[in-house]
Amino acid sequence: MKTLRLLNILRIFLRYGLDEFLFLFPPFKQVRFLLLLSPWHWLNRRRPVGERIRLSLEALGPIFVKLGQILSTRRDLLPEDIATELAKLQDNVPPFSSKLSRQIIEKSLGQSIEQLFAKFKDEPLASASVAQVHSATLNDGKEVVVKVLRPGIARTIRSDVALMYLLAGQLEKRWSEGKRLRPVDVVKEFEKTIFDELDLIREASNASMLRRNFINSPQLYIPEVYWDYIRKDVMVMERIHAMPVTDIEAIKATGIDLKQLAAMGVEIFFTQAFTHNFFHADMHPGNIFVADDGRYMAVDFGIMGSLTEEDKRYLAENFLAFFQRDYRRVAELHVESNWVPADTRVDEFESAIRSVCEPIFERPLAEISFGHLLVRLFQTARRFNMEVQPQLVLLQKTLLNIEGLGRQLYPQLDLWQTAKPFLENWMKDQVGPKAFLRNLKRQAPVTLERLPEVPLLLHGVLKQMHDGRLTTALKSDALDGIRSEILRANRRSVLAILGTGLLISAALLLEVSAATLPWLTEPRWLSGGLAITGLLSFIAAWPGRPRS
Repeated sequence: MKTLRLLNILRIFLRYGLDEFLFLFPPFKQVRFLLLLSPWHWLNRRRPVGERIRLSLEALGPIFVKLGQILSTRRDLLPEDIATELAKLQDNVPPFSSKLSRQIIEKSLGQSIEQLFAKFKDEPLASASVAQVHSATLNDGKEVVVKVLRPGIARTIRSDVALMYLLAGQLEKRWSEGKRLRPVDVVKEFEKTIFDELDLIREASNASMLRRNFINSPQLYIPEVYWDYIRKDVMVMERIHAMPVTDIEAIKATGIDLKQLAAMGVEIFFTQAFTHNFFHADMHPGNIFVADDGRYMAVDFGIMGSLTEEDKRYLAENFLAFFQRDYRRVAELHVESNWVPADTRVDEFESAIRSVCEPIFERPLAEISFGHLLVRLFQTARRFNMEVQPQLVLLQKTLLNIEGLGRQLYPQLDLWQTAKPFLENWMKDQVGPKAFLRNLKRQAPVTLERLPEVPLLLHGVLKQMHDGRLTTALKSDALDGIRSEILRANRRSVLAILGTGLLISAALLLEVSAATLPWLTEPRWLSGGLAITGLLSFIAAWPGRPRS
């Protein structure tokens, strides 16, 4: 069966003139001359290569269509024309029978359709490669949608992914661009993404968390998940009634301000990525709607992204450095964050970034694509051996989608002007007294639990110093200089511990006193108190004059 599928893949490659890939495989190299005799080869070669790749993926079926959609987001790897063509792939496939849908639902939920729902529509609302959706009404009158996984889809995916690995391995070995484009890694990324989409309990959890993050928000509405009806292959959610985000005329007719709506989409994205650290990573037009009251509504939560605290900090600093055209700082941040190797020449990297960015920044801000600038930056960074991490790829993909949606609503959208205040405020919130107290409050339980151990630890260190046990290995005359320096270092370390303990104790007292003495947390008292405590700590840790 696998052999037949592989032969079909190779036949479709040949049919669409992708012989540059087909004849990388040893069995076909010897018969390349036969290609010249095939009429479809000459007909299809007239089309651009991007279009031929798209058509071949469509002919190979829904799993390869999914691969193409994910590849279209890797603009740091693919030529722009091919990525743009792959973005046209539509995940619309014929529905499977409603009889099968009913069987899967009844088996998973343990009741008949008539017992579960007051109404159930056999004709699906939508059908995609992994699942299809039916509308229904619960017995309490709530309108819902029922998502059902395609029967046997996991087996089909495993089979096709195994073949993808085979093809990718050959391309990586034999294609001149194979090492740079790393097709095996791309298939690994695809495998993880698509298998994540096969677990509807996971998707329901994603939706539930995103809903909690935006509960009562005037900007974004997430449908409610009905947990009594959630299984690995069945998911029931609230049905929403709204306008597709692409229906500009319908949105205008409601009197919604399109400029404000576009800017709000940008703010929602940055709030998800930087404030909540949990963002919808599949925000294409088919998943985004607009309610009559001007709120966005989102569906399909199979692909979500998150960033580490370090990634968020460095990304925000990168974006702000871009706003200021501080390319040196952009290059330094890439090295500091380990996105590029530590031995990267910062001056060379700065020059490469400037050559990409300056031509773009000469255009009016409203014409600059934030997403495409990020793509160009990743492409440049790859020349310096940057390993693009999956969470950054998801962020890039989502930013491109949001920017595209925003400019579809309001072509003059200045994404830079919209994003800059948010990022500046976020950065301010990460430093200073408020951030210090917030982090302290989060860590207070652990700190308080360990605080009783500090006196014993200090006593142990001081006793070892008194007994000379910290320096017993350094008695040689040849090491007297080192011994003296270590003695001073020990003294500094102990005093630093004392000073740090003083600072932590003062901060804990501030935290504990905040409820009873709120004036202590006023800026003038807080900053003064922290300054005095910090000064005392600094004096305590000062090394002083060396002694002989």
